[in-house]
Amino acid sequence: MAEDVRRKVPSVDTLLRSEPAQRASATVGRALLKRTLVATLSELRATAADGTTPPSDDEILTVAIGRAADTVFGLTPVINATGVLLHTNLGRAPLAGSAIRAITRTASGYSDLEIDRISGVRGRRSSRAELLLASLTDAEDALVVNNCAAAVVLVLAALAKGRSVLVSRGELIEIGGEFRIPDIMKASGARLVEVGTTNRTRLADYRNALDDRSAAILKVHPSNYRVVGFTAEVSAKELGTLARKRGIPFLYDVGSGLLDHERSFPGDEPSVRGALADGADLVTCSADKLLGGPQAGCILGRADLIRRLRAHPLARAMRVDKLQIAALEATLRLHATGRHDEVPVHAMMHAGDELLAKRAHRLSRSIGGDLEGAHVVRCESVVGGGSLPGLSLPSWGVRVKAPDPPAFASRLRSGSPAVFCRVEDGNVVLDVRTVTDEQLHDLARAVLYALEGDDLDDEG
Repeated sequence: MAEDVRRKVPSVDTLLRSEPAQRASATVGRALLKRTLVATLSELRATAADGTTPPSDDEILTVAIGRAADTVFGLTPVINATGVLLHTNLGRAPLAGSAIRAITRTASGYSDLEIDRISGVRGRRSSRAELLLASLTDAEDALVVNNCAAAVVLVLAALAKGRSVLVSRGELIEIGGEFRIPDIMKASGARLVEVGTTNRTRLADYRNALDDRSAAILKVHPSNYRVVGFTAEVSAKELGTLARKRGIPFLYDVGSGLLDHERSFPGDEPSVRGALADGADLVTCSADKLLGGPQAGCILGRADLIRRLRAHPLARAMRVDKLQIAALEATLRLHATGRHDEVPVHAMMHAGDELLAKRAHRLSRSIGGDLEGAHVVRCESVVGGGSLPGLSLPSWGVRVKAPDPPAFASRLRSGSPAVFCRVEDGNVVLDVRTVTDEQLHDLARAVLYALEGDDLDDEG
């Protein structure tokens, strides 16, 4: 009878008593190392059940210690050479320098988070950010919560719990992490009433669905996809007029956080100011997308409705912390003073062709140019992060020749600094729109290290 290879998988205690594990425990802690060993060995036993011989004890320890170290040292800064400006998996919008400094100041000591310095009485932590938001969009009032999904849940729970809310079937979107509008609505206690069809919804569909149980009309901007072809949708102005006639709120989730079209902006993304001007009673959006700030959800619109939201028990559960507030206030000040180019996502989006071409040529030369197979190429960036779907931005990049592009990209991701790139048509592409000039030296160094790995692979 063949030996069960699962017996070759060592025990946790055996590995923990080893010298490498003892040394690692001093850095990462014995409890964490033990947990990562348990998980690693569990995976190996599962593969060994299929007859796969487990790796050596040293190799197992290397994997487990690496996992523990990754946990201890926390989030790792990466260079984003994907050309995706709002890359959700890489943290969406990078913060402006003034926002980073505001976080540092706030985190390093006490602050007037919830107190009025003049009167000495308790204040509201997000009052300054909310005043800035209302001023920038001409809203009556504003409220800041933890993220946009929380904003939608709070609005529905406060205004429509136990009653029906009308939504077009073409707007029943799914956002990242499999969060879907129907699920969010169910969690809020509101009842979803679907109107129209996936590709065509008319004003009459809303009008016919309204009854005495209707609490609101909700329009959801499909910010991560487009329906094209034989389509029809009802405008915000039409829905606002219908809602007013029936005496119910018109709610508009614009999603991406474009406050206003105060400057040339690509695409047809709806702005918060525009949605309010079209008749929306409340508008919800994210702060970490086109606004360029930290994670937060913004609710803007009628003062009487905002007061109802503030009084709801969920408002406290969804509130933002002091570091989010500090970063949001600083970001909004840049918008308020017209310093949009200091907001990184805006600077990247409006980077000129000449600037990007020079950056790509600098990167190519630093890698070694044609001698190392680093060719300057035209490419296309995207906004990403559930914003401006279908819109591409002409860009420049460097195409790197590698025998095994996926393996090369993997080495870049696991290097120091970590680099994320694109693999297209069998090539590795580094899009420089999402790379700063200050990062070019480190990016070139990371690529050269990864290329050395290819040389070793070829020799082997």
